Amino acid sequence: MQTTIQDSQHADTQVSAEVLRKAYRLMCTAGEMARLFEERKEITAKYVHATSRGHEAIQLALGLQLLPQDFVSPYYRDDSLLLGIGMEPYELMLQVFAKRDDPFSGGRTYYSHPSLRRDDMPKIPHQSSSTGMQAIPATGVAQGMQYREKQGLDSFNAEYLPPISVCSIGDGAMTEGEVSEALQMAALHQFPLLMFVQDNGWGISAEGKEMYAQNAAEFAQGFKGIETRTIDGTDFVQCYQTVKEVLDLMRKERRPFLIHAKVPLLNHHTSGVRKEWYRHDLEAHQTQDPFVRMHALMLAKGFKEDELKTIADHAREEVEADLQRAFEAEDPRPEDLYTYMFAPTPVEEEAGERTPEGAQEVVMVDAALHAVDTILKEYPEALLYGQDVGGELGGVFREAALLAKKYGDQRVFNTPIQEGYIIGSTVGMSAVGCKPIVEIQFADYIWPGVNQLYAEVSRSYYLSNGKWPVQSLIRVPIGAYGSGGPFHSSSVESAILTIRGVKVVYPSNAADMKGLMRAAFLDPNPVVMFEHKGLYWSKVPGSKGARSLEPSDDYVIPLGKARIHQHASQEAVENGESCLVITYGMGVHWATNASKSLGGRVEVLDLRTLEPLDWDAIVAGVEKHNKVLVLTEECEQNSFVESLAGRISSQCFTQLDAPVQIMGAESMPAIPLNSLLEATMLPNADKVQAKLTELLDW
Repeated sequence: MQTTIQDSQHADTQVSAEVLRKAYRLMCTAGEMARLFEERKEITAKYVHATSRGHEAIQLALGLQLLPQDFVSPYYRDDSLLLGIGMEPYELMLQVFAKRDDPFSGGRTYYSHPSLRRDDMPKIPHQSSSTGMQAIPATGVAQGMQYREKQGLDSFNAEYLPPISVCSIGDGAMTEGEVSEALQMAALHQFPLLMFVQDNGWGISAEGKEMYAQNAAEFAQGFKGIETRTIDGTDFVQCYQTVKEVLDLMRKERRPFLIHAKVPLLNHHTSGVRKEWYRHDLEAHQTQDPFVRMHALMLAKGFKEDELKTIADHAREEVEADLQRAFEAEDPRPEDLYTYMFAPTPVEEEAGERTPEGAQEVVMVDAALHAVDTILKEYPEALLYGQDVGGELGGVFREAALLAKKYGDQRVFNTPIQEGYIIGSTVGMSAVGCKPIVEIQFADYIWPGVNQLYAEVSRSYYLSNGKWPVQSLIRVPIGAYGSGGPFHSSSVESAILTIRGVKVVYPSNAADMKGLMRAAFLDPNPVVMFEHKGLYWSKVPGSKGARSLEPSDDYVIPLGKARIHQHASQEAVENGESCLVITYGMGVHWATNASKSLGGRVEVLDLRTLEPLDWDAIVAGVEKHNKVLVLTEECEQNSFVESLAGRISSQCFTQLDAPVQIMGAESMPAIPLNSLLEATMLPNADKVQAKLTELLDW
């Protein structure tokens, strides 16, 4: 249902004099900040900033009504919203100048890119600069709120009202694909999400007529179950009353809404893109100034001109003093660059039993299934979702078989075909205390989710200055298996390894699968877990070694610890006749099978974790054997192993008796469907044996 609200004078709800006075004061503050930033642009424009001029009324109407238990995802023009929730001008200005005490990021990110975790204010997870990307994490917050309520993990009463999640967004960003994914999920599951759209008719230099066929409210009507309100965003009373109505309904009925507010853009797009360069409607927008309307309203409500002048003068004095104080504040120190890479993990040592008495042999897929089963049993805040993992199927590889039946459709369930949502929602889920395990059906299809992985998931802990780590276990079946063809066979680890802030795990056997799965779940950081499809069932010739005795349910392997899968003989090492294979996944089995006829001369180091890398184990192996082959299933050129070989050559040069060798798949655009062509492209035990013989003879 779409409602267009025409005039505040016909509304029933009154706005108190206290609220009007506070809103006027904060509107003056925001205006003075914008004025001063422009007047002092020689210092304030060193780093890019935007201001809320023209958007103040609707932003304050929301900010003044949010509760500490609420979550809000602002965007880069929302400084009035931040003032409304209680932030001080000085705090915002610390971010203008990228200062060390910037409360959001410690000087790491742009103005009005907040992240806040204070008990007395609404919570703000990390906000990236990628417009529209906040929609999925904000919806993930709402999803997590709903999950916790339905599982009985949170309770509310008249004094502690149910929370809502707000996604503040511009009209141009509504066209992003991620926004559609978020709206689809919010509508489908009726999450308590408020899409808060500020429509000023501009992107940067693109006008609305160039960007979309309908406004945000009309667009949202395509998602059944999202109710909308369209309002004049310059009328504070109308905005306040509408926001109150919507928030009250959401706290009671727990369903999604969209507020579409029409506003003018009275300042530059940003300090780096000046309005006079391209705007043709400046005079028309100026006639809609919400401050002018607010001033007239205050007089009509009985406030005196002298009182309003006093408020404005105080705001000017405060802003000018705060600007100078913020400018003089301490800059970050060089050593600050290195903090908050990863949140500390509780799993630092191997624990539990790898080969308990009476253990049965299992395949990798069952080890993974049992690990997740145990996690769901122990942690009510844990849940599993992705494409086809719920219901009867339990994953296309049966890696979640029967879990939905055991734990219910609220905890193990199917999603739409939305890799972006699957990955990005974990940011919001984690923020509210859920522990999501999600699955991308095939590594080939991870690409639509990489935007969220890169912009939102990986950078949250670092750019929030340690406030918002993202606990996210992302399972990704990977690798070539049984002529899967060009879209079900790819190896993508090198691309994912370029995304800093994400841990990458790649087990080669059932015991490691179970231990790494649990450790990855317990890790407070995002972990991508690659699971080779050809090793799941040990059906590929030469992969029987992926089977192992099943470890205990509490077994954990710390991430970043390699393991010697096969030792070379002591005699071969002492005689200088050995070599080291550094590999992971299927490469472990190729190397092991290839070395059977080489008389104990080959040691196989299974990396198990690709990020963080166990460099100490690599160096120790190089020093021990002096000859190295780095082996992968990926295409060799421009790959992780090529980079690793270069690092070994550079940092271990004096320990090498031969050039570091590399082996991977042929560097072709895709793996062909035909089995002969597939075999031609990929490494195998015979090819590895030939390479090892060549290396040992060096």
